Amino acid sequence: MSSTSSSVPGAPAFSPSGVELDRRRYRRTQGKRSVLISVASTVIFAVVVLGVLFSSSGWPQVQASFFDWNTMVSSVGPILVGLWLNIQVLVVAAIGVAIFGSLLAIARTLRGPIFTPIRLLAAGYTDIFRGVPVLLVLYLVGFGLPGLNLFDRMPAQFWGTIALILCYSAYVAEVLRAGIEAVHPSQRLAARALGLSHAKTLRLVVMPQAVRKVTPALMNDFVSMQKDVGLISVLGAVDAIRAAQIQVAQEYNFSPYVVAGILFVLLSLPMIRLTDWFTARAQKREQIGGAV
Repeated sequence: MSSTSSSVPGAPAFSPSGVELDRRRYRRTQGKRSVLISVASTVIFAVVVLGVLFSSSGWPQVQASFFDWNTMVSSVGPILVGLWLNIQVLVVAAIGVAIFGSLLAIARTLRGPIFTPIRLLAAGYTDIFRGVPVLLVLYLVGFGLPGLNLFDRMPAQFWGTIALILCYSAYVAEVLRAGIEAVHPSQRLAARALGLSHAKTLRLVVMPQAVRKVTPALMNDFVSMQKDVGLISVLGAVDAIRAAQIQVAQEYNFSPYVVAGILFVLLSLPMIRLTDWFTARAQKREQIGGAV
C-alpha cells in the first residue's frame, strides 16, 4: 500500500509534514554529494597510480614482457581450454567438500562417551589438514598415493581433486561445526519433544539453521578453492596455469600469465560479489531495529 494512501476508506490522504520533506531533501542531497565525492576520489587515485606506473623508467620493459597484446590474444584459446579443466575439478571438489566436510562437522559434534574416538579422529584430521599447506598436500597425494598401486593409472587432475577435497573439507568442517554449535539447544529439545529422532533433528532442524548462519564463511571458502584449483598444475595437469606456462615457453614472454590471472579473476568475481551481497543482506537483517 502506498504511503500516501489511507487504510481507512473516506479518510483524507496522508501527507508528510514540512519537516519530513526537508529531511528527505537533505538525505537526497547528502546521497548525491557522497556519490560525487566517491567518484572524484576514485578517479584521482586511479590517475595518480597510473601516472606513477607509466612514468617509471622500467615500464616499457614491463609492458613488453607482461602486456604484449599479440601474445595475449594468441594465448587465450589454449588457456581457456585449460580453464575448462579447472572448472571441472572445481565442481567435483566442491561436491566432495560439501559431503565430506558435513560428515566431519557432524562427527565433531557427536555427544556421548561412546563417540569419543570418532570425535578425536575428526579433530585430529581437521588439525592436520588445516596446518599443512595445500601445495604440500598436492605433492603428497599426487606423487605418494599412486605409488601404493591401489588404483589403476589415474590422470593428474584426479589426484588434484582428491587433495583439494582433503584440505578444504577440514576448513568447511570447522565452519559448519561453529554453525551447528551456534544453534540454540532449545531447538534440539523442541524437535525431540515432537518425536523426531536424533538423525531427523540434525537433518531437518539443526543443519538448515547452521548452514544459514555460516553461509558467508562457506562462500568465502569456495572463493578460496576457486583460486587454489590452479595449483593442480604442479602435478602435470594441463590446466590454465600449465597452458600459460607452455605458452610462455613458446613465446618467451610472460603475457600468458597475465591472461590466466585475468581469467581466474573473472571466474571468481561472480561468487565474490554474491558473497558480499549475501553478507550485507545478513548483516542488515540482523541489525534491524538496532541503533547505527
